[in-house]
Amino acid sequence: MPTAADIGEMTAIMVEDDDAAVNAEGVKGLGEIGIIGVNAAIANAVFNATGRRVRNLPIRVEQLL
Repeated sequence: MPTAADIGEMTAIMVEDDDAAVNAEGVKGLGEIGIIGVNAAIANAVFNATGRRVRNLPIRVEQLL
């Protein structure tokens, strides 16, 4: 799984475009970038702990029984 250390230099640019989904400062959140691999990591942890591979979310106890 790639990590931040595996990615080269990244430059953020602002593109002038009308967008109704931005906040009062005119920007959107970038939190998605940091959590891309979380679902896969949790699913792999569940597999390592239980031996059951779950391929759909949300992971529920009923899927592991």
